[in-house]
Order: sequence, then C-alpha cells, then structure tokens
Amino acid sequence: MRSDELKKGSQRAPHRSLLKALGLIDEEIKRPIIGIAGSYNEIVPGHMHLDKIIDAVKTGVRLAGGVPLEFSTIAVCDGLAMNHNGMSFSLPSREIIADSAEISATAMPFDAMVFIPNCDKVVPGMLMAAARLNIPSIFISGGPMLAGVFKGKKIGLSNVFEYVGGYENGTMTCDDLAEAENAACPTCGSCSGMYTANTMNCLTEALGMALSGNGTIPAVFSERIRLAKTAGMQVLKLLEADLKPKDIMTKDAFYNAIAVDMALGGSTNSSLHLPAIANECGIELTLKEFDDVSKEVLQICKLSPSGEHFIEDLQMAGGVSAVMNVLHENNCLKEAPTVMLKPQLEVAKMSRVLDNDVIRSFENAYYKNGGLATLYGNLAADGAIVKAGAVDKTMTKHSGPARVFENEEDSVKAILGGQIKKGDVIVIRYEGPKGGPGMREMLAPTATLAGMGLDKYCALITDGRFSGASRGAAIGHISPEAATGGLIGLVKEGDLIEIDIPNRSISLKVSDSEIEKRKATFKPLVKQVESSYLRRYQQVVSSASKGAVLLKNY
Repeated sequence: MRSDELKKGSQRAPHRSLLKALGLIDEEIKRPIIGIAGSYNEIVPGHMHLDKIIDAVKTGVRLAGGVPLEFSTIAVCDGLAMNHNGMSFSLPSREIIADSAEISATAMPFDAMVFIPNCDKVVPGMLMAAARLNIPSIFISGGPMLAGVFKGKKIGLSNVFEYVGGYENGTMTCDDLAEAENAACPTCGSCSGMYTANTMNCLTEALGMALSGNGTIPAVFSERIRLAKTAGMQVLKLLEADLKPKDIMTKDAFYNAIAVDMALGGSTNSSLHLPAIANECGIELTLKEFDDVSKEVLQICKLSPSGEHFIEDLQMAGGVSAVMNVLHENNCLKEAPTVMLKPQLEVAKMSRVLDNDVIRSFENAYYKNGGLATLYGNLAADGAIVKAGAVDKTMTKHSGPARVFENEEDSVKAILGGQIKKGDVIVIRYEGPKGGPGMREMLAPTATLAGMGLDKYCALITDGRFSGASRGAAIGHISPEAATGGLIGLVKEGDLIEIDIPNRSISLKVSDSEIEKRKATFKPLVKQVESSYLRRYQQVVSSASKGAVLLKNY
C-alpha cells in the first residue's frame, strides 16, 4: 500500500506516533488510508452541506474496511464573485485547488482518494489533481439546487440576473424583483441550471470518474447521501483493482465527455476545463476537437438558461447515463473504463430515457448540432466559443457595428444607460487570462441584454469568458486575446463585425492594409494589478484556446 511509506517498519515509529495523535489505533493504521478531499465551507451555497456528504463518504469507506482522513480545499462561488473584482480570482482558483489537493495527498501518501467538489472551478481543479496524483480515485459532488418558482414558473439564478435588466428598463417592478430574488435559490446545491458547476459534475460521469447520478441527483435528496456512502465503499474496490485516473481518463473518455457536453448544451467553460484536465493526463485536447464532435452530436437537451428544464428534470428523465444511452444508439459514445468497474457502453445500455421531451432522440433533437460551436476568422485566429444552442435563430448570422469597451463594467453602464442599439456588436476586451487578468465571466452584460430584450438583436464578443448561465449571441474566449496582441485589441468603434455561427466564422470587416496600419502603432493596454497572486498568474497562464493552463516551462 502507498501509505506504507509512512506507517510500516521501525523507522516509521515517529510517523505512527503522529497518526496516533490523530486518534488512530494500530488496527486502523494497518488498514488502507483513504484521503477525503472536500470543499465544505459557509460561503458557497453549493458547498454549505458538503459536511453531510463528507460524513456519508466516511461511513462508506469505513463500511468497506478503509480509514478516511479528511482535508479541505478552497472554493469560489462565481455567482457571488460576479461583476466585481472577486471574479478575477475565480478561474485562477482552479490552479490553487489542484495544487493544494496534490500537496496534501503527496505529503500524506494516501492509498486512494475520494474527491468531493460541487461548484465551478473546484470540480476541474480536483480532476486535475486526481490526474497528477494518479492513485485510485472517485468523485462524488454535492448535487444541484432545486429550481425556484416565481409566478408559477420554474426559475434559477440566471433569471434573477436577467430580471435586473427588466427592472432597469421598467418592465418589472421592484416588488416583483424582490419576490424573484427570494424564490430563485430555494435550497443548498450548485445552481439549478446547466451552468458550469452542473456541466462539470455531469461530465465527471461521462469521463468515468463518478457513479451514475453524480451530476443530477439533487443536493437535498436522501439519494445523494446514499450515493455518497456507495462512493466511499467503491473507492476500496478501485484500490483493490488498482484502477487509476489515467487508466480511466483516456482520449476516448474525453471524447465521451465532449459528446455529452454537446448533447446537454453545457457551459462554454467546459472548453477551458476539459483541455486543462486532459493536459494533466498527458493528452492534448483542442478547440477543433470540440467542433468536430459538435458536428457529430446533436443537442438533445435544452436546459436552463437556454430552455425551461432544470437539472432536477434531467434527473427524473434518466440522468446523464440516459443521455449516454441515446449517444450510444447513434454511435457517438466510445468504450472506456469507469469507476463503477463497468465499461461506459455497459453503463449506457443499462439506462433508459424516462421523459422524451427532456432527453430527446436524435430524430427530434432541439438543435441539429452540438450545443457548443467553435468559431474562427481574423478576429479569432486561434478560436472562440459560443453556446450555439442558446442563440436565437435570428442571431446565428449577424453583422453590425462594433461598440468597444476596455472592461466589463463600462459595457454594463452603456447597456443600462441606453447607449446600445439594436444591431450593435458589443466588444469587451482586456478580459482574457492575461489581460484581465483571470478571465472574468460576463454574466452581468449578457443577462442585462436579455432582460432588456436586446439579446435577439445584439451580439457580444469578448476575450473573457461567460457564465454557464449566459445565453444569446455571446461569443467568448476570443484568442489571441487583446493583451497578447490579438486582433480584438485593434477593433475601433463602428467597425463592422460579421458573425456566422452555422459556418463557424467571426471576422472584422476591415481591409488587410488598414489592419497592418493599426498593428504598426498598437500597444496593448497593461492593467495595474495589485494582487501578487494575479501578477504571477498573469505571467505564466496560457491562452484560453489551450485551456488557460499554467505554462509548464515557467
């Protein structure tokens, strides 16, 4: 056992003495020691109940003959960090989460690991750590929040962001906004739509790193506690089988994850996180591969914010495994190992769709491509990403004058101030991994546009990123970014920008000679950064097109 490094032999008597200081007895010290990496805290609604999930996992580990030892990682709630300086730290937190889990599980050589994340960057950060450690591991999340109900309609957090725009333009009263605010987030758990957290939790199943139901069983269901106990027991079986994360997260497993992502119409942030996780597995995953899969897989689910269904509805319809069943029937799922010690195709075959509107067939798909599309052109030579399945049909092809902003805040002021007109293309730059730094999410401007009824008339492009709760013609991850000399930095007010999502293109309609003239005098804006961590991050982070990973040669 790996833990023998610190507990076996006469030279490890001091180490055993410290284990006994933890309250362990000799019988426990002889058993497999299982690391429990949790992210329980009192500041993230998706994590406030993880202490109960952690306790259930520990019970499962003990039932199977192991000894659980818990440690914690940090967590950021993107909703709470939205639209202020805190958002600059959200994506960079992914690296701290991965590093801290790697450090803790190396300093204490666990025999196996159970990772317990729930929101945003914690899921990919822990998956990155699992790949680095490469010891038998399993994931069990805290589960999604239930949807709220406002005026007889299910709503989630994204609706409240959009209602702000409605209130500002006079179509919603103050009392209605307050009622929606009180109703939208009724339970603990990751926010109820197919936002980033739930996208990534669903993809842990597709990657083979979690039990069926991990992505969709609501946080407040007792079934979630039972799943946590089962995960705690299952990790001992993984240890016995010596099945490790890199055995599971193969190239085919990443294909499956992208395919499920496309079928679900998941968050654009998956195009940052899956390449970063693959990178830790020694696998290159490109934006082109996302687009290749998007042309094979149809979007068969339309979940909030792009539709009326929520994660609880997906669970009742059969969950992620039922989605994989449809993919398998259409030859869009590859064989790969899973933590269930069953191959992925067997897991898919055992499942069935229970609601043909929530999970549709390919013949009746919501969108005749995958939910995400990768765009290229002179504005995005290295690619850009859009949640194509959440774009109104009238906006899939659009050209209009650029309205240029050097940061998110100025764009929101312009939208709320009535300065944006129908047909405009809002350009928000210097919000990329380096330029931000930290690549902030742009939910405030996209939601405000939607709330004011402009999302069917205006596009928004940025070298930053979008929340999984964003919808509309919101094109992010423009690469190269402005801070590294990307063409988005050369756009001028009034320039014509042409977007063609079906044909995967985005272009600045300015002559080559004019572009060369602008390049000759261009000096990227350099933002003054107070945080020492963000300054370090800025120096070593890669392009969004490569997953915004930290460069390995720094």
